[in-house]
Amino acid sequence: MAGSNQRTIPKYKICRRLGENLWGRSKCPTNSKGTRPGMHGAKRAKVTDYGVQLREKQKIKGYYGSISEKQFRAIFKEASRRKGDTSENLIGLLESRLDAIVYRMNFVPTVFAARQFVNHKHVTVNGVVVNIPSYRCKPGDVIEIREKSQKIPMVIEALQKMERDIPDYITMEENVKGIFKEVPVISDVPYPVQMSPNLVVEFYSR
Repeated sequence: MAGSNQRTIPKYKICRRLGENLWGRSKCPTNSKGTRPGMHGAKRAKVTDYGVQLREKQKIKGYYGSISEKQFRAIFKEASRRKGDTSENLIGLLESRLDAIVYRMNFVPTVFAARQFVNHKHVTVNGVVVNIPSYRCKPGDVIEIREKSQKIPMVIEALQKMERDIPDYITMEENVKGIFKEVPVISDVPYPVQMSPNLVVEFYSR
């Protein structure tokens, strides 16, 4: 798919900056390099509470495809307005995004590719084409790759590799079609690294 490699460098810069293999991929530079981006790697100063909270916000924003600050803040405000635990609500809203679900279903190799895949009208929700990556899916929604899009080499390769386990809140009816069963809680989400959305709550509560 055109342009699918354009995010490769920024994506791995996120990992190096944070010093973690954010998506658990074998090609991640953190598997062999312990420094941040830059010729000699940035020196790590003692991190303040604010720094820890900011880093966690950057980590979660990055994981979901480098969501813009404006959009991420809006998601947080929605999470804080809802009843219950704000950090759980935040993750539930992020995992309900169409691009996140497309990624979870292994239709494409990365969350960045998932965003582009949705943008290019390759995905339907309940039989209707949806090209908004941030579209919020509801429990019971059926997400499927359009028939003509199933022949895209990237899709064929991703479905053959199945790099990630399908979480319990998603049921696959076939390899190109699945159901978003329920909004997950944090413990249901298969993050490759430790995520602490409670620190994001603290960050915005300052």
